Amino acid sequence: MEILSGWYAAYPTWFSLAWLLFAFFCGSLPLSVWIGKLALGKDVRRYGDGNPGSSNLARAGGSGWGLAGLLLDVSKAAAPVGLAYNNLGMRGLPMLLIAAAPLVGHAFSPFLRFRGGKALAVALGVWIGLTLWKVSLPAAGGAALGIALFSPAGWAVMFALAVVFVVLVLFQPQPLLFGVLGVQVILLAWKHRADLRRPPRLRAWLAKRLTHARSRA
Repeated sequence: MEILSGWYAAYPTWFSLAWLLFAFFCGSLPLSVWIGKLALGKDVRRYGDGNPGSSNLARAGGSGWGLAGLLLDVSKAAAPVGLAYNNLGMRGLPMLLIAAAPLVGHAFSPFLRFRGGKALAVALGVWIGLTLWKVSLPAAGGAALGIALFSPAGWAVMFALAVVFVVLVLFQPQPLLFGVLGVQVILLAWKHRADLRRPPRLRAWLAKRLTHARSRA
């Protein structure tokens, strides 16, 4: 790490550019697709919604494989972003671009002819790299709660991003983090645009409870 820090101190612009490309490369690795082909002999894109991510790896091979894919997708963003932010001390526009790079790489992977995944796990990895648990834990909780409450799934993603915004306002009001959130909102909204064209609906279990409560009132 001292060697990398020395290179960054000596050549900040070129090093930042190289790290940006490295972060994009890490994000672009279609690990769930490769696991599906090498370990299961299956193309995960033939399952579920056709997304090359860990959710369809779980459909193809079970929850254990899906969890492995999820952890790898999170890690391929958390590692380059966390090293840049916490170990190399990068800040400002270079850090913003580096935080966006794994997300863009995953969403538009050159290994998949620029047809990548929806990047939700990678977005979580970015927050782990930047804040460890301070934002990533509320983000994961917001995503889980959003999935439990709303459909289509794209609206659950927007709910999770709204939770992140509230957490940043209250506890982490840093311009860099708001910039990262802005990039994530734009990219995740684009990747979930089919869901967002439909109005949000409450999940059936919640709608039934609300209807039951109204009838008793």
